[in-house]
Amino acid sequence: MRPSCGILVPGGWRATVLWAISPVVAQSFGGGLDHHRRSVHMARMIIAIDGPAASGKGTLGKRLAHHYGYRHLDTGVIYRAVAKALLDRGFDLTDEARAVAIAMELDPENFGHPELKSQRIGDAASVVSAIPRVREALVNFQRQFAADPPGAVLDGRDIGTVICPNADVKIFVVADPQVRAHRRTLEALARGEAADEAMVLADILKRDERDKNRAAAPLKAAEDAHILDNSNLDVEASVSAAIAIVEAVRAAR
Repeated sequence: MRPSCGILVPGGWRATVLWAISPVVAQSFGGGLDHHRRSVHMARMIIAIDGPAASGKGTLGKRLAHHYGYRHLDTGVIYRAVAKALLDRGFDLTDEARAVAIAMELDPENFGHPELKSQRIGDAASVVSAIPRVREALVNFQRQFAADPPGAVLDGRDIGTVICPNADVKIFVVADPQVRAHRRTLEALARGEAADEAMVLADILKRDERDKNRAAAPLKAAEDAHILDNSNLDVEASVSAAIAIVEAVRAAR
């Protein structure tokens, strides 16, 4: 099988990556022996899922990883962690030098912090992720995760175009902005946060514009990506559609 990601691993990165994925491995095999057997008999694959904010790519990534017994990485969490660290230390979000330094010393133990899911951190992460040197600093982290067995599902905004341009399967998830705003509002309310759907929509449109037009790794579908519009699909239907895409690619090999 062709290599799906080019890898250069500076000192210290590999140990950090392997440590970071261990709880994810456990989650991926949460389905028990059936999922383990499925992963053993399947050829290793890298599945790249990209899409705009609140398109459902994170949920889709988790479900696909569980279905195939692969590891899952929500790459947005990495940028959120950098943004949170900047805010916690009182630094400006556009301070490139400090942002890069934080990116190089990320502690994966903090990836599960509940505040990383907040609207405030999400907005901050959108600013930080537009800094080219921050993205460069985190490329190897993501590529190493993708390369390690038994297989991986990564979701983000540049997985299929930059991080793993030769991924076995690329899915670009889209949904109507109004639908995405409604979903994000419900998620915030479920966490006990106040949320105004009109303001959430305005923020999503602003983030879409920023993600599509940033200089480094702008949000766009890879030429060989499969477009999955889940505007009118619930979670189960969206997962079924994604599995159908993966199976179609496997069958065509």
